Amino acid sequence: MWKQLTKQTGKMARFIIRRDRIRFPIWITSLALITIVTASSFTNLYQTDQERQAIAETMKNPAMTAMLGPGYGLDNYTAGPMMAHQMLLFTAIVVAIMSILLVTRHTRADEEEGRIELIRSLSVGRLSNLSAAVGVVSSLNVLLAIVIGIGLYSLQIESMNLEGSLLYGAALGVTGIFFTAVTALFAQLSENSRGTIGLSFTILGIAYLIRAVGDVSNATLSWFSPLGWILGTEVYVNNFWWPIILTICVAIVVNALAFYLNTIRDLDSGFLPSKPGRKYASPFLQSPLGLAFRLQRTGIITWAIGMYVLGLSYGSVFGDLESFFLNNEMMSQILPPVEGLSLTEQFLTMLMSVITMVCTIPALMFMMKLKGEEKKDLTEHLISRSVSRTKVMGSYFVLAFSFGFAMVFLAVLGLWSASVSVMEEPISFMVMFNAAMVYLPAIWIMIGFSVLLIGYKPQFTGLSWLYLGYSFLVVYLGELLQFPEWLGKLSPFGHIPQLPVEEMNIVILFVLSSIAVVFIIIGFIGYKNRDLSG
Repeated sequence: MWKQLTKQTGKMARFIIRRDRIRFPIWITSLALITIVTASSFTNLYQTDQERQAIAETMKNPAMTAMLGPGYGLDNYTAGPMMAHQMLLFTAIVVAIMSILLVTRHTRADEEEGRIELIRSLSVGRLSNLSAAVGVVSSLNVLLAIVIGIGLYSLQIESMNLEGSLLYGAALGVTGIFFTAVTALFAQLSENSRGTIGLSFTILGIAYLIRAVGDVSNATLSWFSPLGWILGTEVYVNNFWWPIILTICVAIVVNALAFYLNTIRDLDSGFLPSKPGRKYASPFLQSPLGLAFRLQRTGIITWAIGMYVLGLSYGSVFGDLESFFLNNEMMSQILPPVEGLSLTEQFLTMLMSVITMVCTIPALMFMMKLKGEEKKDLTEHLISRSVSRTKVMGSYFVLAFSFGFAMVFLAVLGLWSASVSVMEEPISFMVMFNAAMVYLPAIWIMIGFSVLLIGYKPQFTGLSWLYLGYSFLVVYLGELLQFPEWLGKLSPFGHIPQLPVEEMNIVILFVLSSIAVVFIIIGFIGYKNRDLSG
């Protein structure tokens, strides 16, 4: 029975590999290269015990615990524990995103575009496509684990032994395998690829938030998150392998459920069907803007809730920061007093750069939806009527622009709401608001860059995500890894004045805003004149 259901799975797997022969090497090479380069940097950056212990002290504050996970090996903070503590969680999140996107592409997205129906008309098993997609992406994660594990060990750094390096790679690999299974399950539950990605990202976000709250307030809570399991390996210190086994076992169970649902589900259907729409469309829905909003309504609501909760999770630890800074001699040296500002307000600047870059993700997604609709030949239905291309692109741009601002505002509101309840002398809302909103020109440049690519080279819109990832690397980790200052200046986020520590620089904000406007105008012109086939 199983053999019949999975008939021709091998050929389907080879077909998937053939289709993604460029994507797979790019993902593996990028993740492995960033991991290995970062690991080699730690040995040069912090060469003395005093320097390493100074960094270890910064990792003990609650905000860093919420962001990176609980510190371990802090009493002897060598390059191995430092690498695992500061890089493992965020790299695991990127691996999870890779798996979500790849599985969705080869399951629900192919089903939407009619490829699965065509394949099913041939002599293939009912589960062949799903089993091939899960098998290929899981194998990709295994390969990634091996490459990273061997790559880290090959550096021959004293505190990075073979077992720890292989465990580091395994932790990343099983994270990808777990979210491969989660996405395969949601591909059966959701009716479309948008819902599959949205639900999978929701689980990833919830896993991060549960872990963050648990790591700060209740360690038991962290074990309800798969990301908490990964951090429980304590790589390069205790090297626990049982969280890896736990994650694999749960992934097997989730995969089994996904396979079962696939056998009883009709093509183009889902177990969470959309509710019937109205008999007559509202006046708002009859406009391009209304249609663009309706297509992304679920994503907008989900991201709005997620950004508010993200702000709440970080704001909830603000009450402990001031006493931590004051009672820690090393932290007092790293953050010297600034007249008129608390140490928590100084720490706020770094937090805002991270929050605003996270808020850039939904803004880019709302803009990129236009490319997705065009790829499915759905935009042609609008263009063939009395709707200009400028209005079509403008609708998605308005959503990205307005909700980019809304996401930042909600994150700040959540941050302020939680901090007020835990701080004796809370930071005013306007201080937080100004510290966040000053990053809007950088977000606009990111949106403008995506508009430019959609206008001229929609097949290269992935460069927007690559640029955002680069920005996160050089701005968030640049000071920690002591990157040259000019690398940070290649990102718009690297030019933003860090309020309230630095003074407002209107000239820089005006220049960044002008660059964004130029990108947007050129992108609109290109979209108006190019063929829809790109």
